[in-house]
Amino acid sequence: MSVYPCINIRLNTITQNAQHMVATCKSHGISPAGVTKLACAYPEVGQAIINGGIHLLADSRIANLKKLQQLDAEKMLLRLPAISEACEVVRYADISLNSELATLQALSAEAVKQHRQHQVILMHDLGDLREGAFFEEETLALARLAITLPGIELVGLGTNLACYGGVEPSSENQSSLLTIAAKIETENQIKLKYVTGASSAGLNIMQRGELPRGVNQLRLGASLLMGIGLNDDPVPNTRQDTFDLSVEIIEIKVKPSLPANSTALDAFGNKPQFIDRGLRKRAICAIGKQDVDINQITPQDSSILVIGGSSDHLILDISDSDINYRVGSLVTFNLSYSGVLQCMTSEYVNKHFI
Repeated sequence: MSVYPCINIRLNTITQNAQHMVATCKSHGISPAGVTKLACAYPEVGQAIINGGIHLLADSRIANLKKLQQLDAEKMLLRLPAISEACEVVRYADISLNSELATLQALSAEAVKQHRQHQVILMHDLGDLREGAFFEEETLALARLAITLPGIELVGLGTNLACYGGVEPSSENQSSLLTIAAKIETENQIKLKYVTGASSAGLNIMQRGELPRGVNQLRLGASLLMGIGLNDDPVPNTRQDTFDLSVEIIEIKVKPSLPANSTALDAFGNKPQFIDRGLRKRAICAIGKQDVDINQITPQDSSILVIGGSSDHLILDISDSDINYRVGSLVTFNLSYSGVLQCMTSEYVNKHFI
């Protein structure tokens, strides 16, 4: 595999962000979970989070939790388990988020078979309309059934916000979650270990002192790995320079801005549009849409214009740059959250841990 394209991952930045978030969360009665899914659960990233003082790692995929097994931390599965993967969920996850009785029954059977105790957090939908029951009684009924299942320990209640429906965490919806948690505890005479109210999107209300006491866990991924929270705004006192992308130039030519007689669709079924800028100095880089959405990358050299790309090629206008780029030169890009996720997922993008 070639060295480039390459996504650079600064592990010390992750550790510093984690240390800051642990201290900030602790002052508000919160114990954060460190979400590794953005970085595809590379063990180096998991260890950097642990080094920052977080000892519960969370991911959406069992394949990723398998990568983390040698690390000294509890593991939590974020995506609702599939019944077909119940065996591996019990084996590789200490905790899972759940909303279906049939799945809990499958996990129970596997826990008994494996002589394990599997912890579950029930999810309740507070309006974002992703996972969890929307009606309170449905969640309360599921809790009553969950505590009867052998091998299953009901340890918490959670909700997801701002991922699908764009519903912000608020003191009102977090209070609603606490009300349901209290009913579960009273009805079943148990004490829940976790009331997990939100992701990094909940940091704003926490830092404003508006997160109700009793919500004791936030699932933090973007804030640890990229220093961003709700609406991708920077989280105070964190760093946003964990990731960047280095790409190699494989051709430099002066060409017209307009293709000759463009009438066909491009390789992705779109009718391309072009702006006539006359003759321009263009560079082709060895990365393409198979690796990353080119709308999610921004050249650090602000004089470079991203013109477009195909599956395996990125086309840049470098005419206005003061840098004397040559074939073999590197161009470095900043990445959005989506851009990081795509580059980390692509097997064709080398991972360089710094």
